[in-house]
Amino acid sequence: MTPEIVILAMIAAFLGLRLYSVLGRRAEHEEEPIQGRFEGRQGQPGAARVPAPKPDAKADDRNPARQAQRLREMPLAPPSVERGLAEIAQVDRRFDALAFLEGARSAYRMILEAFWKADKAELRALCDDDVYESFSAAIDARVEAGETMDNRLIRIEECAVTAAGIDNGLARITLRFRSDIAAVTRDADGHVVAGSLDDAIEAVDVWTFSRAVNSPDPDWLLDETDAA
Repeated sequence: MTPEIVILAMIAAFLGLRLYSVLGRRAEHEEEPIQGRFEGRQGQPGAARVPAPKPDAKADDRNPARQAQRLREMPLAPPSVERGLAEIAQVDRRFDALAFLEGARSAYRMILEAFWKADKAELRALCDDDVYESFSAAIDARVEAGETMDNRLIRIEECAVTAAGIDNGLARITLRFRSDIAAVTRDADGHVVAGSLDDAIEAVDVWTFSRAVNSPDPDWLLDETDAA
């Protein structure tokens, strides 16, 4: 074997070893799990997690089956109430019974506090004409007598639907509120003339909210009040 052949064989062996080394390293890297690099190695302590895609909640709530499920999640109600709420939901696709209950509880507090503070602007935004005029007249009588109300809503114990339905394009829902209220009336000099902040009394109110189902305004208004 001549020196030239030996040298060429050595060069070929050297190139072969280099090529194997490069390809071997690439193969080892390609076997590394992809999720380990792009998903924060889920399952390991402290690793970041990739959240799963969430469905469109609004689109889901418009589904009739979802609406039926939402109604079943409500507090127990008579069949007539369930039919009335289902009737409203069928006509008004934006209606959600549970969301309405949450909003009604907030409205109850806001309306009571506005009345106690003699805030007519707030009452005007939350009540229809008849109820607003009734509240406004009571506020005027209180002001004329020089009296103020220092009432506080301690808690709402119950908020239950007692009637629901649609009448001539007007959706109406009646609720029974049972709450604890600390009531105090003061005279012009700030002296307590009635009530006490130390002893809460139980109040039961039956309020009806309404909304025109074809109205672009999503807000409901208080259109009737009764004391149970």
